[in-house]
Amino acid sequence: MAVPLPTDGTRWRCALCGNLTRFDVTRRSETVEYVHLDLAGVPNVEERKVLSESIESVRCRWCDAVDQIELVDRPGASA
Repeated sequence: MAVPLPTDGTRWRCALCGNLTRFDVTRRSETVEYVHLDLAGVPNVEERKVLSESIESVRCRWCDAVDQIELVDRPGASA
């Protein structure tokens, strides 16, 4: 089930338990990274460009529901 990303005026809510704040999000992304290795060989990502990204699933941390996540209006968001 595809879950849309929240916008400036919306947020996720679990329709089963009402959770608004805790979710496990599984994303698939394709990125290009500029990795700088120090002289000891320790990597540090200095730049990251996201080429594509999609959300595969959003799971409620409170009740473990996966297919009950919906978008609702964010309080105070201008319509």
